[in-house]
Order: sequence, then C-alpha cells, then structure tokens
Amino acid sequence: MVLEFEKPIADLEQKLQEMKELATGRNIDLSSDIESLEEKILALKKETFQNLTRWQRVQLSRHAERPYALDYIYEMTNDFIELHGDRNVADDKAMVGGLGDLDGRSVMFVGQQKGRNTKQRQMRNFGMANPEGYRKALRLMKIAEKFGKPIVTLIDTPGAFPGLEAEERGQGEAIARNIKEMFMLKVPVICIIIGEGASGGALGIAIGDRVMMLENSWYSVISPENCSTILWRSWDYKEQAAESLKLTALDMQGNGLVDGIIPEPLGGAHKNMKKMAITLKEAILQALKELDKIKPEKRIEQRIDKFCSMGVVVE
Repeated sequence: MVLEFEKPIADLEQKLQEMKELATGRNIDLSSDIESLEEKILALKKETFQNLTRWQRVQLSRHAERPYALDYIYEMTNDFIELHGDRNVADDKAMVGGLGDLDGRSVMFVGQQKGRNTKQRQMRNFGMANPEGYRKALRLMKIAEKFGKPIVTLIDTPGAFPGLEAEERGQGEAIARNIKEMFMLKVPVICIIIGEGASGGALGIAIGDRVMMLENSWYSVISPENCSTILWRSWDYKEQAAESLKLTALDMQGNGLVDGIIPEPLGGAHKNMKKMAITLKEAILQALKELDKIKPEKRIEQRIDKFCSMGVVVE
C-alpha cells in the first residue's frame, strides 16, 4: 500500500529495483548509478517525512501494514498470556490484554486491536470496543494492582463503538469508570498511543503516570473526518479539520498533553517493525525505571495533578 505522498519515493524505488535487475541480468556494472539513486531516495524520504502535514500523519497512523497492539506485545515479550472476558457480558475482541515477560519483569498489557483482513476486522470490530471491552480492561488492571504488576496500555482506536447496543450496556459509564479507577491505581501506569487515539475510546485506557505517543500517531477528541462532517457537513474538509485540531504528537507535546514522543523508523513503524518494537520496549523500560523510584501515594498524587492541570487557562 502506497500513500499519495509516498508515490514519488515509490517511483524511484521501482527504478532502483529495475536498475539492480538489469545489472544482475546483463552483468553490467551500475554500482555508481545505483549508489547515487539510493542516496537520492534516502534524501527524498528524509525531506518527505520531516515535512508531513497533519493529515498525512493521520494517513500514516492508519496504514494497512502498521503494527497493532498484539504485534508489539508478542515482539517485546516472552511467554505472553492473553486473558479474556469481563466476567459479566462477553469477551470483547477489540480490547486485548494479558501478562507478558518484559526483560524478566511481569507486565500487564492492555490495548485495542484492529484486524488485517475483512474477517479479522469484523471480529475485532475495527478496534472499536464495546462496554465489556472497557470492563475487561479494568478487570485486568485491577488484577495487575492486586499482584503489584505495572500496567502498559497500547492505544489504537477510531473511537469506542457508537452502536445502540453499546449505549444500552452503558458505554459512557464504562469509560467514565475506567478514567476514575485508573487515577487511583497504585502500580505504575504507562499509556502509549501507537496509532489512532480518538475520543473517549482512547481516553478510557489512557490515564497514566506517563502518556507517550509514537511519532506518526494522533490523539484528539474527534477524528478529522467526523469534525469535517459536523462543521462543514462533508468529509471533503478533513485535511483542514486535521490542521485545526492540532492532533499530532508534536502538537500534543507542545500543549503539555503527553509526556514524550517515541521516534519511528524512517517511513513509519511498518517499515521496520522489529526496530520499532525495540525502541518502544526501551521507552517502556526507561519509564518504569523512573516510576519505580516514586512511592505509590506520590505517583497517584502526581497523576491526578497532571490531568487536572490540563486545559486550565491562566490569565
């Protein structure tokens, strides 16, 4: 899958491939030309990805090949054990979680999971959790608190499921309860937006001591398309909406809404998933190292103060 702004790069990469095949097939020395073209491609990549618009970063966050929560969890951990169900209604496949060994330390992972193909997307409900998904997430967090295990949440959702049945089962209450309970968790909580972070669907598992974003993720009260639909009654203004929403990692950090940005490989996380997983793992371990030094009561106090200070206007 090639995004619109990636087409010039893809064209050059196609020429590079053809040149290599020609050199191999006809036994011609084109090493200098190949090297020159590779340098040109690298320079174009750097220029392109350093100057992405907000809408282009939204597109990148939704790339079909971008790693999802379980991809990172299985890559980062040993002996991951997925836990299921909210012990009330059902096991929501859009919300995943379980215990995994992270460099010898047991960590509770919770995250939203999308699907790769039509069947998986239907099963995962496109990463949009129902109330039972948020209740499952809270159940797993409470288990982690009981046994003194740190919590890492991986956020990637276009929003909580807005269906009638979700509202009937208390979607708003489930998200609100998660927000309330996460403030009071005695164990370290690290929240990372790995793709899309939309509305209360993201916030329902995003109250933590450290909130970080991958370089090409976004975090906002509403998606650009829905914002465009509300303001202009059309999706055609989604690029303008994305600019106005200021939803990128740099925007969020500049407004003091997240604590850090985790860099991605050139071209996006999907270009080198193993490298991205290593970088993500290092960021988690560093954050845990810092949080372990703080007493639980102090962590809770700092967590509350951090979120209560957001959005306050000082004149």
